[in-house]
Amino acid sequence: MTLKNKLAAQRIYILLGGLFITSLVVSNLIFQKFFYWYPFNVEVFGSKLFEISVGILPYPITFLITDLISEIYGKKRANDVVVVGIFASLFSLLIIYTAANVPATSWSYINDNLFRKVFGNSAIAVFASMLTYLFAQFVDIQIYHFWKRLTKGKHLWLRNNFSTWFSQFVDTFTIVFLLCAFGIIDWANFKGLLVSGFLFKVFVAILDTPLLYLGVYLFKKRFNLKVNEEIDLL
Repeated sequence: MTLKNKLAAQRIYILLGGLFITSLVVSNLIFQKFFYWYPFNVEVFGSKLFEISVGILPYPITFLITDLISEIYGKKRANDVVVVGIFASLFSLLIIYTAANVPATSWSYINDNLFRKVFGNSAIAVFASMLTYLFAQFVDIQIYHFWKRLTKGKHLWLRNNFSTWFSQFVDTFTIVFLLCAFGIIDWANFKGLLVSGFLFKVFVAILDTPLLYLGVYLFKKRFNLKVNEEIDLL
């Protein structure tokens, strides 16, 4: 690969990493708002299907990006992005903690009580998300490369969906369990939120498969990559 192409590949990698980290951090900050996505008027375990947190909206993007990085840049580069995401989450937690403990002025549009109400549970959210994110993302990457080796770089849809579905179930179960355990949501909603969250992520994973194919196609065309060939940034 020429120096020009390698620099271009590095810039794209940084951009993908930035999108990944932004999606992860934002999902931790907005998770307390729940909404009802209503294509189906169905109840599951006493909760409406797709009654889910808005924090789930940017989260599938992280799995799409790690699958794309895994496919183009390799397993190590995907793991590197995951590790950086952990530090970004911890740093965001430090900023929120500091902001919450700085006293608001009397004329501040957002007072201390309102700020703590919105961001007060962010520490718990980041902690819960860190555990689930760390485990689920590494599971996703491991399974993705298992299927990639098994299929010799073919059947992209298979490794994308199988790795994402399994890791998303792990992620959804753990995050909902921890949020119930910490008292942020009631245990009565556990089963319904688990099923709704997982099915929503499966639905999104199916929808993002064409996007993954498009991304891989553009990369292979831009950098003249062969089947199963990865870009070495070193």
